[in-house]
Amino acid sequence: MRLEFKTEGDTSQTLQNLLDRAVALGVSDIHGEALEGGAKIRFRIDGLLHDAGMLPPELYGQLLSRIKLLAGIKLNVADRPQDGSFSVQVAGNEIEIRVSTLPSEYGETVVLRLLNPKSLIGFEQLGLRADLLSLFQKEIRKPNGMIVVTGPTGSGKTTTLYAFVLQVKKPELKIITIEDPIEYHLEGISQTQVNESRGYTFASGLRAIVRQDPDIILVGEIRDEETADIALQASLTGHLVFSTLHTNDAAGSVARFVALEAKAATVASAVNLIIAQRLLRKICKKCATMGEASSQEKEKIQKALAVVPAKLRPKVPPALKIPRAAGCPQCNDTGYRGRVGIFEAIEIDDETEEFIIPNPSLSALRNFAIKKGMVPMFQDGILKVLEGVTTLEELERVSAET
Repeated sequence: MRLEFKTEGDTSQTLQNLLDRAVALGVSDIHGEALEGGAKIRFRIDGLLHDAGMLPPELYGQLLSRIKLLAGIKLNVADRPQDGSFSVQVAGNEIEIRVSTLPSEYGETVVLRLLNPKSLIGFEQLGLRADLLSLFQKEIRKPNGMIVVTGPTGSGKTTTLYAFVLQVKKPELKIITIEDPIEYHLEGISQTQVNESRGYTFASGLRAIVRQDPDIILVGEIRDEETADIALQASLTGHLVFSTLHTNDAAGSVARFVALEAKAATVASAVNLIIAQRLLRKICKKCATMGEASSQEKEKIQKALAVVPAKLRPKVPPALKIPRAAGCPQCNDTGYRGRVGIFEAIEIDDETEEFIIPNPSLSALRNFAIKKGMVPMFQDGILKVLEGVTTLEELERVSAET
């Protein structure tokens, strides 16, 4: 894989070359890792880190100082973490760079998160099945209630929320967000950022936002009891609330709310839709091949499809062929290019609300949702494998069958 960037010229030119190369490759994060005798540069592409080169200590030190200067970070402080940001023009686009430094054994490490406006995607680009697209479109147009998106860090939750906001925003609606941090600036939206050092937390900010007469509220993350309570109450009193939780699957969201001191009955009444998601790398269309599935692969696919409702279940031919990753210059020899979401969703209708009120176990709620037609994330991934979007190996890397 050839990811190297040019280090000719002065420090400013080296940094520009680094950023130009990163943006061209679709890099989300640049890692500078201090080692004995130098520093390693790594790019995160489609969720995975790749080596991009080694820098001698002197050049790395100069590069780090330049980054600190641009980000408003103290140059003479190397014994504690620091955070900052700056903007730069790359290929005609203004890219915001979030900078984080951390002391390590051989010097400071630095991570640059690249926030490219081109990363914002529309509703139809999320990778949703037709039935989920229809469900989500219905739910985001309700006048009140809560839509919760769950998943680990880096699973695309914020991207999904922004896609929702872009879909529903119009001049007659007041939309306010509270985020930590604001990742992308959206025109026509009132966006606010958490600042805990000044007492502006998710909870205090959300309390103030409710008094601003909003129609729709986006809460970047529900992470404490007070925020959970205010968000649930707001959804019960005429507001549509979009937010995220850190749980492994959709069913786990109810247990997470209960752990944050919310009553199951309140959750059942307030929440309209719970979504869980992960991101899979898409197979490179330039070099992908189709290979016959082994007996073990076919058995795994058929077992997974048994959970999928009949109307969504494709027929598996005797000689099943599935995508195989190869590698070419266009995908930097990875076999993959870009990412797509896999989803599962629990719509809380009257029947589901009644089931949630007595606070069922996670497994009981999951089984109930599947019986009502929920397609689990792994099965959604299997459908994408059969559509030629990704590989079985990539799906198993990201999402285990349950």
